[in-house]
Amino acid sequence: MTTVLICDDLRAVRDGLRRSVSAVPGVSRVDTVASGEEALLRWPVDRHDLVLMDVQMPGIGGVEAARRLVHNHPDANVVMLTLASDRDAAAAAIAGGARGFMHKDVSREELCAMVANALTVSAMQPEDGDFVVSPPRLPADDAPELTQRELQVLSGMAGGKSNAQIGRDLFLSEDTVKTHARRLFKKLGASDRAHAVALGFRWGLVR
Repeated sequence: MTTVLICDDLRAVRDGLRRSVSAVPGVSRVDTVASGEEALLRWPVDRHDLVLMDVQMPGIGGVEAARRLVHNHPDANVVMLTLASDRDAAAAAIAGGARGFMHKDVSREELCAMVANALTVSAMQPEDGDFVVSPPRLPADDAPELTQRELQVLSGMAGGKSNAQIGRDLFLSEDTVKTHARRLFKKLGASDRAHAVALGFRWGLVR
């Protein structure tokens, strides 16, 4: 039997997710906390099999909380809860060690499927761009061949940088960065930045 920890600052979200996750076969207990700080204190005590962590919260926030949790406890299994505007933050969380992200607006059925798969096979492919849980690392020999610029752009994304920030670092215009991003998305088969970063880690293209 497995346990899940839900971390979200909104009570309505916590309660709704708890009801849905509790319905997943095999889940024995669902606990909730309201902040990243609470999650960092709670997880080492109960060592939940899965943590669903909201990206945007007061205090240290979900991205930093996920980074600290995985850094201190590499076996922690963290999936970020996001809105459409949170994809860059989700990419930063994945760079910090989160397994992937899930859009908050997924249906109850999709939520149950994601939780079940994350707990049993620890791998899931994106479904309509709503969630992605990164599969295990793939052989480097199978990695798509990216140009040096594309690798630099991907590395910037993994660091949670915006296109404008990446452009300043590389002395490129933002439009040029977007062009490189579109090309590397196509080569990787990625749907967005967070997915590209997750795939980059799988192939060892970014670390």
